[in-house]
This record gives sequence, structure tokens and C-alpha cells, in this order.
Amino acid sequence: MSQSPDHAALLAAAFKGEIATSRQLAARTGMPEADALRATLILRAGVAGLDHLLAARAAARLRSEHGALARRAHVDAAQARRDRIPSAAPAWRAWFDGSARPNPGRCGIGAVLEGPDGLRVELSRAAGYGNSSEAEYRALIAVLEAAAEHGADTLAVYGDSQVVIDDVNAPDSASAPALRAYRAEARALLARLPGATLRWIPRHKNPDADALSQRAVPPTVSEELHERPKEPTEP
Repeated sequence: MSQSPDHAALLAAAFKGEIATSRQLAARTGMPEADALRATLILRAGVAGLDHLLAARAAARLRSEHGALARRAHVDAAQARRDRIPSAAPAWRAWFDGSARPNPGRCGIGAVLEGPDGLRVELSRAAGYGNSSEAEYRALIAVLEAAAEHGADTLAVYGDSQVVIDDVNAPDSASAPALRAYRAEARALLARLPGATLRWIPRHKNPDADALSQRAVPPTVSEELHERPKEPTEP
């Protein structure tokens, strides 16, 4: 005979709304909160039964924890590989940024590619419609294409989008479904640049690429009026 789950186990399995409902039930009827929560979950479980509900939620919680651990381990492994690269400055460096005005809205991309002998390539162009993550990915793809065309090696790529950089480095099972096509294109380009590394930097260290992305989609008159601060009115 299985042991009845205790209050802690019920709390761990219950959603916030179910806990709130059980507390309302306890306040209304005077029954102990543990009994009220049990009754609430039994009602939610329906014909499948409380044990089935608790087992299903425990399995879902375990899958979520394993997914988070896998993503973290993959990112840590990528960082460890980057840390093993010699500290000498790479021959090629690149910065990328993307913007959406509004978000989602008109996308602009900006990027800078610097190489030996003072070579500098700047990219600034409109990139269709989408959200900020899509714009960031399009900017990354554009600068990787430029790097491949120039035969860049020992390339260090910098961007201030943690979402995009984590997504590129994540295992296939943990990547964002909405960004999967962009990720595949970026990873295919990185495969053509075996010495390339991709690193996150804070926004204030990415000013040139940011300015180029903003220049690509200047605000419309209505956007300027919306963004312009209102002048204080006289009393």
C-alpha cells in the first residue's frame, strides 16, 4: 500500500493558482491548509487520481531540471574551450548588433569586421521585419558571411545579445524553436571558420555596431514624436 504524500510533497507539486485556491478553501471551511490542498489537487487530478498527477508533475520538473543542466554544461564547456585559446590577439575581430524599431518592427543590422593591415569593413543595412533577437541573428550571420568571404582565421566575434550567443552555443535540443533556422545558418558559417569564437560583451563595449544598426533604420516622423520627451508645461 503506497504511503500518502505529505504536505511538503503536495506543495512541491502544486501550481501557484492551486495553492491560492486551497488557502481560500481552508479560510472558507476552517479545514487545515494541508487537507484543503489535498482536496484541491484531488479535484484537479480527476479520474486519473492524485498519485498520477504527482508523478506526472515530478517527471516534468525533472525534465526541466535536466534541460537546464544540459544547457549550462554546454555553455560551460564552450567557455572552457575558449579559455584554452592563447591570449594573443586574434588576427580578425568582429562586432555585431541588431535593432528592431519598434520591437517587433523594422529591423536594422550593424557590424564591424577588422583584419590584418588595418582592414575594416562596416555593415549597416535594413533587414526586414522581426523582433530584436531575429535582428541580432541577422547581424551575426551578415558579419560571419563577410568574414568567410575575406578568409578570416582566428576570428573573435563579439555581441551584446546574451539570447543569441547562448542559443548558438546551446545543444540542438535546448535551442529556441523560433530561432532555429537562424541558428542553423550561423552554425554553418562558423563551421567554415574553424578558428572562430563567439563571446558576449556588455552593450557599452559595442558602440560601433550599435550605431550602425541604429543608422540602418532611422526613426520615422511619428516615432520621433513618440520618443521625443515632452517639454514641461508652465504652471
